[in-house]
Amino acid sequence: QVQLVESGGGLVQAGGSLRLSCAASGRTFSSYGMGWFRQAPGKEREFVAAITPSGIITAYADSVKGRFNISRDNTKNTVYLQMNRLKPEDTAVYYCAASLRSPYSRHLNSYDYWGQGTQVTVSS
Repeated sequence: QVQLVESGGGLVQAGGSLRLSCAASGRTFSSYGMGWFRQAPGKEREFVAAITPSGIITAYADSVKGRFNISRDNTKNTVYLQMNRLKPEDTAVYYCAASLRSPYSRHLNSYDYWGQGTQVTVSS
């Protein structure tokens, strides 16, 4: 069992930056592929970024590539999402997720555990 707790969300102006953190419980964090997803009001949850257990391989949605960076620190059981040059369309609840079945999947169904989410609001 893994528990995930996101933090770092908030209100920021367009063009600004935020760093989200996701702290995981348990001793096997380094075995999990980790992902970030987001869900805007009235929309389906969508993939943002993913990272392999070792942190060597990453994947991004086209809409955030070049602006967002996913990383992890396995000594701290934490995965991060650095978000730069934020846009109003980035406004959403951001969720982190953990998967034992896939190293860096873009698909929601590949993930076994989810956090409660953190709100990110980007004003224009």
